[in-house]
Amino acid sequence: MNFTDFNFNPDLYEGLMAMGYKSATPIQEQAIPVILDNHDLIACAQTGTGKTASYLLPVMDKIMRAKERHNNTLILAPTRELAQQIDLQVEALAYFTNISSLAVYGGGDGIAYEQQKRSMRDGVDVIIATPGRLMAHLSSGVLKLEHLQHLILDEADRMLDMGFYDDIIRIISYLPANRQTLLFSATMAPKIRNMAAKILQNPQQITISIAKPAEGIDQQAYLIHDQQKQALLTEIFKSGQYKSSIIFVSTKDKVKALYKTFKSLGLKAEAFHSDLEQKEREDILLAFKNRRLPILIGTDVLSRGIDVEGIDLVVNYDVPGDPADYVHRIGRTARAETKGTAITLVNGRDKRKFDNIEKLIEKEVPKMPLSAAIAAMEIKHVEEKRPHQNNGKKKVWHKKKPKPTT
Repeated sequence: MNFTDFNFNPDLYEGLMAMGYKSATPIQEQAIPVILDNHDLIACAQTGTGKTASYLLPVMDKIMRAKERHNNTLILAPTRELAQQIDLQVEALAYFTNISSLAVYGGGDGIAYEQQKRSMRDGVDVIIATPGRLMAHLSSGVLKLEHLQHLILDEADRMLDMGFYDDIIRIISYLPANRQTLLFSATMAPKIRNMAAKILQNPQQITISIAKPAEGIDQQAYLIHDQQKQALLTEIFKSGQYKSSIIFVSTKDKVKALYKTFKSLGLKAEAFHSDLEQKEREDILLAFKNRRLPILIGTDVLSRGIDVEGIDLVVNYDVPGDPADYVHRIGRTARAETKGTAITLVNGRDKRKFDNIEKLIEKEVPKMPLSAAIAAMEIKHVEEKRPHQNNGKKKVWHKKKPKPTT
């Protein structure tokens, strides 16, 4: 379907074309008409399918036709990075229009907080916010949402995983009952359906390719010991084959440790974690987007909070516990019908986790051979462990003595 079929406002359509949009993706084809017809919507679509534009475009078109535009639309997002990304997309699509937007999230200084208060008091077309910070503005009485027309929950499953359910319900108590509510989620777990039943009215439902990675991703796995992981990554990145890469690890401490290792090896990388100041995080993401930083190391906050074109490699340094998180992680590459590679390092403890991932995606991921040098590390590791495990003594097996007969 071509975007001209939706009869968008000409100024909005001009911004759409300037961003290089051509034909609509499946989620856009199905969601846009439903939203333009003012139905509530539950949409289940994985990352990289064009879901953000699927709700932004019809809502922005309706804003341009609306009589009341004071704090017209509220978009809730789980992380500041995703809120920023959505805000940037609104700004780009609205370049030839007079639609205004504001990203509201924590982590800034007092000046940023006051600027947010002033903008919301004056009124803005689209507010993109994390639940915690928005709740602070609502509780203070500064933000008024009695004229709100659209509520959008993006990555609702992630917000619930992060413990935002109570905040979301409290936020909704401040909103008019007569509104359009759109819920977007990558998974449709029972907790999502339960929340949807409480906050949506007779919603339409759309499901697009749940938990299936994009076809353009070359998925690979290495069966490996933890002691071999850094050596393998050194081989991969020293080859110079990949220009833009994300490495996902399970904890913040591992992020810092791997960053130090890369730095000692002369590999240009940055660690992205919650201990950084907001300005530091923004600078790192900007450098990565502008190709001045080739390697980004982080936790799952990056799996949904970053939207960068041209990432050609994703590495799962640790296998995620939730198979759906695997899909989100590797979905950072091969976006917009491009190609990319996803490499997962699977140790003995994580083998069962990876088996569950393969069941979910209904595909066996090819297991790649280790180089001779790294395979030799495994042999050395085993030889060194044996004497330690038995205190340097050779283990002797004895036959069990037979029980005496009576």
